Amino acid sequence: MKNIVLIGMPASGKSTIGVILAKVMGMDFLDADLVIQKREKKRLADIIDEVGVEGFLKVEEEALLSIETQHPTVIATGGSAVYSEKGMNHLKKEAKAVYLEVSLEDLKQRLSNIKDRGVVVKKGQGVDDIYRERIPLYEKYQDFTIYEKGKTPENIVEEISNQDFSS
Repeated sequence: MKNIVLIGMPASGKSTIGVILAKVMGMDFLDADLVIQKREKKRLADIIDEVGVEGFLKVEEEALLSIETQHPTVIATGGSAVYSEKGMNHLKKEAKAVYLEVSLEDLKQRLSNIKDRGVVVKKGQGVDDIYRERIPLYEKYQDFTIYEKGKTPENIVEEISNQDFSS
């Protein structure tokens, strides 16, 4: 079985769904945001404050490139991981990517405090801007898309676990 890489907007539930999915499928779980925090010994928001958006994206790419798995693993990426072509190609060598698609309306409700969450947002951008900018990137890297509207995490996990991850 291949790894499963979860991609999608910040607050789309990648980490929450990833933990449940790993349990259901008997896989390991890895949260790429926690890999970054462990490597840098800082919160994501603090890293962004200190090195800016471009600096953070370099840190994130290095963290993505460092991920190696020994066993089938569910990997929850940060919402900005798709900005790194090298990082995504590295993860997808041994994985299928599942795009957790959330509507703009739902995203706005979930991302009420964008700064404290450590979300990569360029100066002058808002939720609408990152949504429009990232959608094509998520679509580029996805092997499967799961539409979250009206679904519980358990529904989403069931839908993902019914996909074929063997090839």
